[in-house]
Amino acid sequence: MKASSLREMTREELNQKLKELRGAMFNLRFQHATSQLENTAQLGKTRRNIAQILTVIRDMDSKAGA
Repeated sequence: MKASSLREMTREELNQKLKELRGAMFNLRFQHATSQLENTAQLGKTRRNIAQILTVIRDMDSKAGA
């Protein structure tokens, strides 16, 4: 997921994407705990995507306040 594409999204779209990724992260952790997850790199990618979205949201907040 590119940061430039995230910056083009609205706040509501970012919140929706964040909700989806957090749900996916829960499922990935559950699969990992039960030894059903084949590609463990998905955990890191999903975590990074969540962090990118949170960063863009914080960036929007700081620009709105300035």
